[in-house]
Amino acid sequence: MNSQPAPIHVETLVIDRSNTRVIEPLVFVGGLSSIGIELTASRLIAPYFGSSTFIWANLIGLTLTYLAIGYYVGGRVADRYPNPRLLYLCTSVAALFAGLIPLVARPILEVSLDAFDDVSVGAFYGSLLGTILLFAFPITLLGFITPFAIRLRIGTVEGAGKTAGRIYALSTMGSIFGSFLPVLILIPIFGTRVTFLILSGTLLMLSLAGLMESRSVRGSSFAAVLLALLIVSSAAGRGEIKPPYRGELVHEEESEYNYIQVLKEGDDFLLALNEGQAIHSVYNPNQLLTGGPWDYFMVAPLFNEPEVSREPTAALMIGLAGGTAARQMITAYPNLNVDGVEIDQAVADVGLEYFGMDDPRIHVIINDGRYYLRTTGNTYDIIGVDAYKQPYIPFQLTTREFFAEAKAKLNECGVVIVNVGRTETDFRLVNVIASTMRDVFPAVYEIDVNRYSNTMVVGTTCDSSVAAFGANTLAMPDTSVARPVAMRALESGEIREVAPGGRVFTDDHAPVELVVDEMIVEAAREGGD
Repeated sequence: MNSQPAPIHVETLVIDRSNTRVIEPLVFVGGLSSIGIELTASRLIAPYFGSSTFIWANLIGLTLTYLAIGYYVGGRVADRYPNPRLLYLCTSVAALFAGLIPLVARPILEVSLDAFDDVSVGAFYGSLLGTILLFAFPITLLGFITPFAIRLRIGTVEGAGKTAGRIYALSTMGSIFGSFLPVLILIPIFGTRVTFLILSGTLLMLSLAGLMESRSVRGSSFAAVLLALLIVSSAAGRGEIKPPYRGELVHEEESEYNYIQVLKEGDDFLLALNEGQAIHSVYNPNQLLTGGPWDYFMVAPLFNEPEVSREPTAALMIGLAGGTAARQMITAYPNLNVDGVEIDQAVADVGLEYFGMDDPRIHVIINDGRYYLRTTGNTYDIIGVDAYKQPYIPFQLTTREFFAEAKAKLNECGVVIVNVGRTETDFRLVNVIASTMRDVFPAVYEIDVNRYSNTMVVGTTCDSSVAAFGANTLAMPDTSVARPVAMRALESGEIREVAPGGRVFTDDHAPVELVVDEMIVEAAREGGD
């Protein structure tokens, strides 16, 4: 008696596919929207909190958390209610909430401004967390799409792998497009708020098309109402991206790299970037000196002993911004030419329009500062670094390797001068920058800036001393624009030589953000005492 193997039973899932043609386009747009919203969110947050790795870690980590929850819950819902209309309704709601994020986030973000001014670390980070939590609902709903689509598109168990692979490929392709489309096209052309609206509007219209295809009159009406609400809220949300924290707002724009504000306070034009708690350039057509750190770039060569001192003819400014320091240096040294490296063309354009940066002796170079320093064949008498954007600064401009590259681009007896932020009592960032420079330069000096929480750190390559600074200052003519700045530094008594030793940052290990976070927490603790 021959036994025959039992036939393999293939389970058939009975689903009406006549109304699921929108599913796969929705998968693609869902993947695009989830990554696009995450990247656009970074630009929404940057004007208030910056764009450090700390911010990105929170943004990416919580976004992935929301998606994971969406995958899990969406899979369970899809098994229980395998109806495409439910998916379209979920994505409609997700689209509405995503489009409302810029409007709803604004009052939460503005809390961070008061928190920063009051040095309230709890409110500062609380407003950051509150903003990122706004993404929980729409991103979680977007996570429904992939498991729901797999459930709806599987016809037989034996074709499950092929179907799941196609759905995941579509979602991933959408995510790839979402990685580039907002950054390269939408944000530079339309700005952050409109980019949110484009992403959410596309998702909402596709959801509406799905509801109409599935002949859901109530669902279609609901989606249409949401679309109208999104359009109305977009009109209500127009206006300045962020209120000026001082003075009058003259100009505002979003560039590829920065959120830019030009403020006017009396006769002064002020340049604020991103979180805007630090001024990056000052211009007063009636007054060259500012009383701020920019003035001190002129006096860096004065540390050289008189017998090796000579008037500089070539300077490099890494972090040109609006050109405040460059304009002062070419005034102090008439034969000086300044190469100003600025990574953001929009910032350079603002410098030309509002900050008097039109002298032919100032050569604007649009490039990354570290890359330019490494690749240029030019050498300089002064290299100034003013690219530290508080509260977080680019680590690659703080390391021993960076300062070694800067030293290699100096002419004989050239100097490097760096503007470093601090608080009134906390010098830990100044100390680590100074000790890192001292590991490269034969001598390093610090000058505390009166009325500002900044310290200028100067590295020299020839014989130098504080006494030489004093002698060179007194030898300057009274008409020199640099003389009152040097005299101010001498009279304050806040000039000191840095001893060897201390912590050194390297390209491999430069925890700048940890140091700054410690400073913020300490400032908050002192403020609460």
